Amino acid sequence: YLSLYFKEHRQDYYALLDGIRRDGDWEAWLHFFLEGVAQTAGAAVSTAKRLDKLFRRDREHIEQEARAAGSVLRLHRILCQRPITSLPRATTATGLSAPTVAAAMRELERIGITREVTGRRRGRLFAYQRSLAIMSEGTELP
Repeated sequence: YLSLYFKEHRQDYYALLDGIRRDGDWEAWLHFFLEGVAQTAGAAVSTAKRLDKLFRRDREHIEQEARAAGSVLRLHRILCQRPITSLPRATTATGLSAPTVAAAMRELERIGITREVTGRRRGRLFAYQRSLAIMSEGTELP
């Protein structure tokens, strides 16, 4: 996130803004801003590549290990787009029946791709943990 770059370089950010106000030094500000855009874009490309690799590897794992792989693969595609979901939402998104989605989710849990994260019996949410971990890397301030 570009805002994270600004937070990480907060002193430079404010000093450069002050330079615009004091001296009209837009060039230094633009250089700083474009450096942030370049770093942020590079990180986004890296994240997208890592996610693509994870999705392909997990699809192969599903094809080899899962029972009813067709339904499980349909659910996996939904989780690639929305890594936290509920059974009702997954049922709507896949067009599969509720029992089929529940069985597919159990299968994804069994082979280690998803995990139930609420600990409840109703209103449960399931997470594609590894994809969430990749997406959240580098979003914490030091």
